[in-house]
Amino acid sequence: MSLLRDFSFSAVVAGFVAVLVGFTSSAVIVFQAAHAAGASEAETASWMWALGLGMGLTCIGLSLRYRVPVVTAWSTPGAAMLITSVAGLPLADVVGAFVVSAVLLTVFGFSGWFERAMGKLPVALASGMLAGVLLRFGLDVFVAMQHRLALVLAMFAGWLLARRWLPRYAVMVTLAIGLLVAAAQGSLHAEHLHLAMASPVFVMPHFSLAAIVGAALPLFVVTMASQNVPGVAILRAHGYGDTPTSPLIGWTGLATLLLAPFGAYALNLAAITAAICMGHEAHEDHRRRYVAAVAAGAFYILIGLFGATVAALFAALPRELVMAIAGIALFGTIGNGLATAVAKEQDREAALVTFLVTASGLTLGGIGSAFWGLVGGLATMGVMKFRRQAARAA
Repeated sequence: MSLLRDFSFSAVVAGFVAVLVGFTSSAVIVFQAAHAAGASEAETASWMWALGLGMGLTCIGLSLRYRVPVVTAWSTPGAAMLITSVAGLPLADVVGAFVVSAVLLTVFGFSGWFERAMGKLPVALASGMLAGVLLRFGLDVFVAMQHRLALVLAMFAGWLLARRWLPRYAVMVTLAIGLLVAAAQGSLHAEHLHLAMASPVFVMPHFSLAAIVGAALPLFVVTMASQNVPGVAILRAHGYGDTPTSPLIGWTGLATLLLAPFGAYALNLAAITAAICMGHEAHEDHRRRYVAAVAAGAFYILIGLFGATVAALFAALPRELVMAIAGIALFGTIGNGLATAVAKEQDREAALVTFLVTASGLTLGGIGSAFWGLVGGLATMGVMKFRRQAARAA
């Protein structure tokens, strides 16, 4: 079996780090969205069950189908939008909004409309956006040093030495050093850990105009613009541009549709966590990095099965350890993104604008900076091409 042949521990570690980063950075937002929707404790655990199962199955299925690292995620900006948009709505109406949004995701995916639009995106802008999205994580390594110097400095030193002598296992060595130092410092808080299986709770969708206009349509737009656009761009920036994106979007939409009554509000292509599974640290051979996404899918299914109680496992780790391992795992990807973005002189200004706008964290209309970075870059590229054409005509 090719999966066994391509298996590597470095890929499994990359998958684990991707899940660690994705869960610890945004799970609290999902919990807040569930609370705003009026979900009970059991229903909130069902949300995690549905999201974990959906992410896990799509990661595994799509990665094995296309033999590329396809990492999916819940829509973090979508969850943030739900916190304010579903207040006062019955939970059944909120679930109905999930269903409508999922139908739109599925149609835009399988119809090919989204792929045709993304096919026109220049690689330089995609790479600049990638570097801008990930810049904060690289900076966080050194920000974390201000608070836990011994821990993060030991991890950074371990990474440097491992990159010199054990490059394939550099992230694995870094994570092991971080866990050992944290344990020695007494900052691993595992005393409150307890695991319990989650049970799915079905909520019959109800469709109301208020929920469709106020929640479903914004959820669809935010998920497509702030999550799927960067997700496809990162695939292209890592050399996986031949992967058909229409079925990727379509299957995440369909998975959302099937699991929406249990709390899967929006599944989409991942960006930051996907980059962890697509870097050299996952495997030197880009054809074998899909194993990292398959491993991430397995970890997501475990999270789903144990529901919200798994949050305690990740909460046991120091925040600075998570910040450091995420940033270090993305060093290579950030560097490659910047190099590709500025490689061609004629695209350099547009790529720089894309990078800076994306890195700024600008949010307008509830849509994140990755989308506006691409808008700024495309506008800059259009002006520069017009200027060059006018100069040649003169």
